[in-house]
Amino acid sequence: MPTNPYGGGPGTGISLPEYFKPTPSVNSRNQYYPGTEELGPDEMRISFVGSTPFPPRRDQAGTSIMVELGNGERLFFDFGPGCLRNIISMQVPQQEINDIFLSHLHVDHYHDLSYLLPFSAWSGRYTPLRVHGPSGRTPELGTQGMVDGMKQMLRWHLEAFDQFPIGDGYEVDVNEFDWKDENGVCFDRNGAQVRHWRRSHAKDGASAYRLDWNGLSFVWTGDGRPDELTAEYAAGADVFVTECQTDTARLIQQKYGLPEWLYNYTIDTHHTPHYAAGYLMKQVNPRIGMVTHIEFEEDLVAETVAGIRAHWDGFLAFGAPDVVTVNVTSDAIWIRKAVLPGLTGSRIPDFRKVLGRPDVPEELVLPRPRLLREDQQEQLTRDLEIDPHKYYPPDVYKEPLVQLPDPLTMPIRQIMENFGYDVD
Repeated sequence: MPTNPYGGGPGTGISLPEYFKPTPSVNSRNQYYPGTEELGPDEMRISFVGSTPFPPRRDQAGTSIMVELGNGERLFFDFGPGCLRNIISMQVPQQEINDIFLSHLHVDHYHDLSYLLPFSAWSGRYTPLRVHGPSGRTPELGTQGMVDGMKQMLRWHLEAFDQFPIGDGYEVDVNEFDWKDENGVCFDRNGAQVRHWRRSHAKDGASAYRLDWNGLSFVWTGDGRPDELTAEYAAGADVFVTECQTDTARLIQQKYGLPEWLYNYTIDTHHTPHYAAGYLMKQVNPRIGMVTHIEFEEDLVAETVAGIRAHWDGFLAFGAPDVVTVNVTSDAIWIRKAVLPGLTGSRIPDFRKVLGRPDVPEELVLPRPRLLREDQQEQLTRDLEIDPHKYYPPDVYKEPLVQLPDPLTMPIRQIMENFGYDVD
């Protein structure tokens, strides 16, 4: 006879637990409107701001998971291409994006770092960007090696923007941990602790993460084959998120034209098939099991669920397409889609967080530029510019500002008050 694993009654579903209910901070039960809900002090909010490996889709950016805690901490697990636009649409100021944990160095898991670094520094993040990630078999294959290479790739951009007040905004504080250090602590701040362990992803230097805070826990496996360490160190997590590739190579060949053997070889050496995702969930036994890093093909969703259900009959949800949001407390879990505006401007940051200071001065003196335009461009090139008098109407003409004032100041208190911050 079929059984209901949660023992519910008629009309309650067969795999939905009693704790599938809104948390106290939830205003709208069906959609999450970013910026409208204050997270409870004992609550965790997980947002899948990117959810695909490849190809990118309009509704799926490269993999990235944003975790917000009721104590004010905000952490990012992976930072794939396209996730930045979703994060900013979620009303997170780019200057406040920090503490990015990379599971490994495949480009679909980190490449929006190169977009974030120069523009967040240009717009007011005058302090270093913090990036956490595994070492590699050799130094150049580790997280620090990637960051060094990224900064070389960005050199033209970084030098060009050095004409602006950047301060330490180009610095990257890399917390590179030993990828072989099983269940080692790589972050411990404000009651939140992150541990890591190795994953089998065809190349040394891939890691999984577990975040524990205030009695709540979140696990992101990153990419990799189903493994015993994940079953052990993720055990009992509240939210267990695994990458998942649907093991349907024959159908994928018909959809994308890939040889069946190529898809199978990729999964069988790099990834977790949907059957294994269910098997891992059975071993971990979380309050909710979730899959992401998946091409969300609607016609294959039923097949994915069927494969997972071969082992796992508990609470199951997809962290895809973008942006699925999950609120978690000790007695409730609630899942919604975030409603993102089609067009959005960046929200200004709380500069107290960005600058690491408790007060808001009337005026903030900004760093001086480190590399002037005259040092980077020939005078002849500037002489070829069209005279602004020729394109400005006379009544709106302004003399071009080509030399920055000294000192450089920002009326920071006035700006924050205008945007609704309680600066006192």
